[in-house]
Amino acid sequence: MNLNVQDSDKMRKRLVQLVFEYAFQYSETPGFKLAHGGTSPFYFNCKKVTLDPEGQYLIGHLLFEALRGLNVDGVGGLTLGADALANAAAYTSWLQGSPFQSFIVRKARKDHGIVASIEGKMKAKDRVVVLDDVVTTGASTLQAVSACREAGFEILGAIALVDRQEMNGRENIEKEVPFLKALVTCEEVMGLYRKTNG
Repeated sequence: MNLNVQDSDKMRKRLVQLVFEYAFQYSETPGFKLAHGGTSPFYFNCKKVTLDPEGQYLIGHLLFEALRGLNVDGVGGLTLGADALANAAAYTSWLQGSPFQSFIVRKARKDHGIVASIEGKMKAKDRVVVLDDVVTTGASTLQAVSACREAGFEILGAIALVDRQEMNGRENIEKEVPFLKALVTCEEVMGLYRKTNG
């Protein structure tokens, strides 16, 4: 089933709403410490959306649509943030009759058994898109990109669940991969926040 534009728009709007309701926190003062060490007045913890069944349904379908025509062999990124996204997309790809794999990029290379940075049924020269739940500086996406290059994958691009639209995250990623798409932007979530809070 191909999503038509209307279905896709409805799914995106619902996903933005879920991110706003369950993943987003805002404070007038920059009280949230971020992974890169700085602080911000807003924070995204997307696990309550990416691990939710409705969230996974929406994310899986929207990622599948975003990947249409790219002939991908697999999607994945740095654990833990990318794992649920990749699994939702791969599961949806099977349901849609165009299956691709999901994979996990470890934060540190496994030092026992078969030494590996990447888990999954992937092989050198596979065509992949790197996923991330939240892009701020782009560091976690770029760590996954580096591991994928080391594994010999062809990197087609990157997709984030949420682009915070700050700290040059998009620019940093787009220097290393052909494109970065985002399912949700901070601007969209802040729009809902302003609408709700007057």
